[in-house]
Amino acid sequence: MRWLVDECVDAALVTVLREFGHDVLDVAERAPGATDAEVIALAWSESRLLLTEDKDFGDLVFRQVKTVPGLVLLRIDPSRATIKRDRLAVAVERLGDGLFGRYTVIEEGRFRSRPLRLLD
Repeated sequence: MRWLVDECVDAALVTVLREFGHDVLDVAERAPGATDAEVIALAWSESRLLLTEDKDFGDLVFRQVKTVPGLVLLRIDPSRATIKRDRLAVAVERLGDGLFGRYTVIEEGRFRSRPLRLLD
């Protein structure tokens, strides 16, 4: 699976995704300091799922109708890194390619998901 990981995401999750064989592009490595709009544009141009912990992306994709192949928002306290890693792994295992075309929120006790509006 192809991922673009936002700068605000714990670097350990980048490592975990790579260890699981995913193709991961880390914004911190490729475009540090990029704006949220630039991050979305990069995800779209490279056909990558965007992994973030920044709620502002919801506004960009729903109210401002910015297109992204898929958006995964982690809503787990940063101090609970192990749970965050485990919940991300479960989401990827359960939802797989179904993450594309959707806005998915990963929480400790549940996953929430809704379709994204995808433009050409």
